[in-house]
Amino acid sequence: MSDPARSASFLDTLRRIGKLAAPYFRSEEKWKARVLLATIVVLNLLAVYMLVLNNQWFGRFYDALQNKDQAVFWREIGVFCWIAAGFIVIAILKFYLTQILQMRWRAWMTRNYLGRWMADHTFYRLELARYATPGGAAPTPDNPDQRIQEDMQMFTDYTMTLSMGLLNAVVTLVSFIGILWVESGTASFTLGGHAFTVPGSMVWIALIYCAIGTTITHLIGRPLIGLNFQQQRYEADFRHHLVRVREYSEAIALDRGEKVEHGQLDLRFGAVLKNYLQLIKAQKNLVAFTASFGQASVIFAFIVQAPRFFSGAIQLGQLMQVNSAFGRVQDSLSWFVDNYDRVAVWRATADRLTTFDAAMRAHADASPALSRDTGKMDGLRVADLDVALPDGTLLMQHTALTLAPGDTVLLQGPSGSGKSTLFRTFAGIWPFAKGHVALPEDAMFIPQRPYVPDGRLRDALAYPRPATDYDDAQLRSALDDALLPALADRLDDTDTWSQKLSGGEQQRLAIARVLLRKPRWLFADEATSALDAKAEETLYRRLSADAKAAGGAMVSIAHRASVGAFHDKRWTLVPSTEGAAARYTVAST
Repeated sequence: MSDPARSASFLDTLRRIGKLAAPYFRSEEKWKARVLLATIVVLNLLAVYMLVLNNQWFGRFYDALQNKDQAVFWREIGVFCWIAAGFIVIAILKFYLTQILQMRWRAWMTRNYLGRWMADHTFYRLELARYATPGGAAPTPDNPDQRIQEDMQMFTDYTMTLSMGLLNAVVTLVSFIGILWVESGTASFTLGGHAFTVPGSMVWIALIYCAIGTTITHLIGRPLIGLNFQQQRYEADFRHHLVRVREYSEAIALDRGEKVEHGQLDLRFGAVLKNYLQLIKAQKNLVAFTASFGQASVIFAFIVQAPRFFSGAIQLGQLMQVNSAFGRVQDSLSWFVDNYDRVAVWRATADRLTTFDAAMRAHADASPALSRDTGKMDGLRVADLDVALPDGTLLMQHTALTLAPGDTVLLQGPSGSGKSTLFRTFAGIWPFAKGHVALPEDAMFIPQRPYVPDGRLRDALAYPRPATDYDDAQLRSALDDALLPALADRLDDTDTWSQKLSGGEQQRLAIARVLLRKPRWLFADEATSALDAKAEETLYRRLSADAKAAGGAMVSIAHRASVGAFHDKRWTLVPSTEGAAARYTVAST
């Protein structure tokens, strides 16, 4: 897998981060966001101003100590209390407002991305894109759940923390470089028989010192970018497989598949640990240098200024003021050194969100090849329809079908021939199709494995509509008619119904939804495959009668011969002759 973090320059990353961050500050919440951001910036500037006051206080305080001036000493203690109180108030306000802005920003981004991910079946099409031909129009992001839940939290946190830290560094540098220039004096030295003087010597020393440190830090820490990108991916893969084991716990237990799944989990966790070990080694090298760099800077200014102090050229207060100013300038210039590991995580997170955003934009901007009409119409009309697999294999070509009121059609064909895919095309969710489909708006599709949300039973029964659309009598009647009378008195029970109910009960619950909604046009994909013959017969008679009574029609996919008795017509997927462009043709009888 290619690593975008390695191939893109840091300036490109900053541009991409800007594109991710800017929409919030241009959104409907822009004025609240801008006011909060401006306030935080002002508070950061005030915090730097307090540091300047503190630096000036150093000079007066240590001069008072050297001169044994008790009156000035106690006066400066009082001044320090005011400076400290101001700094504390600023720190509290800055923390609170920063957290509020991060929370609002994350909430807006999450709502925005969730809306785009769920719109126009994008969540479904992104999963299908994993199986598309390599080199497609859009990148295929892995683990969108992690990108929405974790990466957005990390992105807003790191963006605010690092950007405000960089602002502080720049303002601190501007504020203290003048102090350091004046207080450090002029350095004189002789080279090659020529005398040289360097004004503001400590400024130049700080620049050289930090330039060397930044260069070495980048060379040592560069592998962290790619390793952090991969670490997030491996962690998400491990978490995803854990969720799958939980979801399919019964099937795994029945198959005695614990050993296999344990092995798969060990394999994924092994990848997590292997990459994490590499990450630790890279961080160890970075910490070794940055810690040495930081410790050396503690005494560096004292060593350079010691000759001036011992010669009497400067007092203790000025020495401490120079050391403080040098520390602030060096900290500002070393911002990149001190934050390299956080920048690496930030950049990896931004790269993951960028690929996710690009994939959603590509799917949103893609022009659908399938022309689809929905509305109040009397039947299904399919014309010149081509249906393909994600890898481009053509299943059927130039297909034409008609479904009229009163029809009951059984769709037949070999396993894997594309029967369910044809239903997905009718529903408008299959992106690898072109042609024209006209479908009545009051159509309903039942998948072989229905989705049953956790929560109250009434919500699972009414899904996707709100349960308040129906009264208790309607809900109970639907359960009774779907042969689920035992659940009729449990409407307000909360449970994990997808695991609590058997496969047959889940299929009957899906049929209860049909009986509740009463659609005119019904498409059932192996909707009774988990039911016994008697239950299947009872429910199919009811579904068929309801569809005809409503002036609609029913199309079913089923392999059992007994289901054919409830259908008047057949659509059969017949293997094409050798050399044909498509694998199957649809014969209507």
